Amino acid sequence: MSSEAEPAGPSAPRPEGWRVWWIAARPRTLPVAVGPVLVGTAVATGRGESYWPAALAALMGALLLQIASNLANDLFDFEKGADGDDRIGPARAAQSGWLTVAQLRAGVAVVLAGAIGVGLYLTWLAGWPVVVAGGVSMIAALAYTGGPWPFGYKGWGDAAVFLFFGVVAVVGTDYVQALDFSREAFLACLPVGALATAILVVNNVRDLESDRRAGKLTLAVRLGRRGGVAEYAGLLVMAYATLPLFMLAAGRSAWVLLPLLTLPRALSLYRRVRGEVLGPPLNAALAGTAQLGFLFSLLLAAGWLL
Repeated sequence: MSSEAEPAGPSAPRPEGWRVWWIAARPRTLPVAVGPVLVGTAVATGRGESYWPAALAALMGALLLQIASNLANDLFDFEKGADGDDRIGPARAAQSGWLTVAQLRAGVAVVLAGAIGVGLYLTWLAGWPVVVAGGVSMIAALAYTGGPWPFGYKGWGDAAVFLFFGVVAVVGTDYVQALDFSREAFLACLPVGALATAILVVNNVRDLESDRRAGKLTLAVRLGRRGGVAEYAGLLVMAYATLPLFMLAAGRSAWVLLPLLTLPRALSLYRRVRGEVLGPPLNAALAGTAQLGFLFSLLLAAGWLL
């Protein structure tokens, strides 16, 4: 994870030069895009089908889409009033007055142009499935909080994160290298998607009250705090319970159980999410869940290869 600290609160001083864009890109979220690519590449390598140029391109594409989504969320949440003066999490560029709406729109366009460039290369390698996956991913990055029907405001954000950071990212990374779909990739995407979704759940539980006031009907708002905590627990259970499936259904060795080393950390995070009140104390749980997801993916990839 990045060691960059993100200043909190709307009154935080404006970072100088390129740092304002670095903070707007939310570097602490970027490992969420890296983990699925590691796992997908491990699956392809385990099948004897790894192709490192494609893996690196998939990694670059995932990072660019994550950054584009972060910039777009900064912009659209500000325009819709979800990022007001009562914001609890780290400062946002539009809310803090660091970047104008026009600057953020231009930033989103530039990053998406880079993602399209990467996508053209992957399309040349792997064909039309990349066009479908890449096109839908770019639309989702914008439609999460923008457009006429922002699905993140309708309670569909959790399902979207599971789909794009789990299924699409892991299966897609495997596909652009092996050029076909595999059962192993569809199994490996389950815990990765579950932990990526758990990050969003902590975010939404933390922002429950401000989201409710802004009319942002996340699943946490719909279920309430207790329901959000239960969802978080269920996602953790799903992530760890699927590990034995790899030994049985994918024919892998006990090395794929390496992510169990992170189970004590997961239990500690669950206790924190369950016990903390709404608001700033959950910032640490949010960062910890992101770290957990990355470490889990790293150990799963290593165990898959071993």
